[in-house]
Amino acid sequence: MQELKTKNSKLKTPEAWEAAKALCSGLATTFIHLFRRPITEQYPEYKRPLPIRARGRIILTLDPDGGERCVSCYLCSAVCPVNCISMEGAERPDGRRYAAWFRINFARCIFCGFCEEACPTSAIQLTTDFEMSKKDILSFVYEKEDLLVDHQGKDKDYNFYRYAGVATDYGGKGEHVGEKKPVDIKSNMP
Repeated sequence: MQELKTKNSKLKTPEAWEAAKALCSGLATTFIHLFRRPITEQYPEYKRPLPIRARGRIILTLDPDGGERCVSCYLCSAVCPVNCISMEGAERPDGRRYAAWFRINFARCIFCGFCEEACPTSAIQLTTDFEMSKKDILSFVYEKEDLLVDHQGKDKDYNFYRYAGVATDYGGKGEHVGEKKPVDIKSNMP
């Protein structure tokens, strides 16, 4: 290998050529982009349509009959990796459970979607709304009244109590959709 002698060190010729080649390659890429037309989206005026599975602000939906879907099973708060969901459960006189209060701290939420996946009633759903910048950090704490919407979200016809097998106004045991009559254990005896 031929070596170039400099004042302070010896520089190998192949390494010098590789360094010069890499520098010229990077500058060529920059030079090419100087003459391209810029791609600019006017963001506040034009908002790019997001995919349907995009994860943004969390909402609480209603069932088709207008009742709250949330049965305060605590699965969403248990599965949340940052513990930003809290609630307290209560029960109505007809046996139907509901969340007495429900709170999400969006300042801590990482929009992972685990809460939506864990919810057995499809009550908690993520929307494509991602614009949530605020100056006061306490305004990121949303209560149940802030989260409830007046529609069914992604699952339009699903009603948990019609499928759950819980004795409510929708019917007793064995009268729900796709449910068989309860077995009388005494009839199984010899």
